[in-house]
Amino acid sequence: MRNQDCIGFLQWCLPGLGLRWRGFRKVRGTVCKRVARRMRDLGLADVAGYRALLATHPAEWARLDAMCRIPISRFWRDRGVFDELASNTLPALARDARERGDSVIRAWSAGCASGEEPYSLRLAWTLSAEPAFPDVRIDIVATDVDETLLARARRGLYRPSSLRDLPCSLAERAFRRSGDLFELRPELRRDIAFSRQDIRTEAPDAKFDLALWRNLVFTYFDAPTQSRLLDELRAHMRPGGALVIGAHEKLPMSALGVAAWSGAPPICRLSGTRRPPRPD
Repeated sequence: MRNQDCIGFLQWCLPGLGLRWRGFRKVRGTVCKRVARRMRDLGLADVAGYRALLATHPAEWARLDAMCRIPISRFWRDRGVFDELASNTLPALARDARERGDSVIRAWSAGCASGEEPYSLRLAWTLSAEPAFPDVRIDIVATDVDETLLARARRGLYRPSSLRDLPCSLAERAFRRSGDLFELRPELRRDIAFSRQDIRTEAPDAKFDLALWRNLVFTYFDAPTQSRLLDELRAHMRPGGALVIGAHEKLPMSALGVAAWSGAPPICRLSGTRRPPRPD
């Protein structure tokens, strides 16, 4: 498939999936290869043929949606974010929990892919809040729409490339060698539950102190979906809880009651304020 053909196809189909072209510009090659392979499997000669198939077979849109998923994940990705979580945000959340008489803080890692993010969060907790607040523990719910990736996460085995952003001292603390792979130590796999969910249609049933929505909602989803999900998130968050977005992401202009946490823009504090309803 030619590059221009792919660009034109993505600009046409992404709005139908609630996605936006801007988020796919740099990763379009991955999606284009998947679409081209799918076209070959279906015996279609060109993009026009695939568009015609989508028009007559609505179920194919679900297959296309799966081809548009971009699972890029590494331990301690965007190091400054995890350093900030370990140094300030997690201890502050643990202190809040203790003050309200709670022994648990609850965290949600959305779009967790192969588990690098929730395990990094667990490591950050072990480094900072756990020693200072031994009477408080963290429960992490990690969700993704891809069951294959979730199965990898549950195994806790990783290639060296997944650890390339993790400082050596932390890698030695968190992993042991298992042949050519690195196996996460058992103590860092506690209190993490992996679940298959599509964030666009469902969310874990809990009240969270912390939500990690990095490089997902505010990168790939269109503006109406971003605003809707941000509104829905408030029903699942404690007022004053923390939302972590991608280092290069921005919240919708319509976001209310969101402030930077300790001057770190990717980590935000949420109030209970919602956007006012649209007039009829």
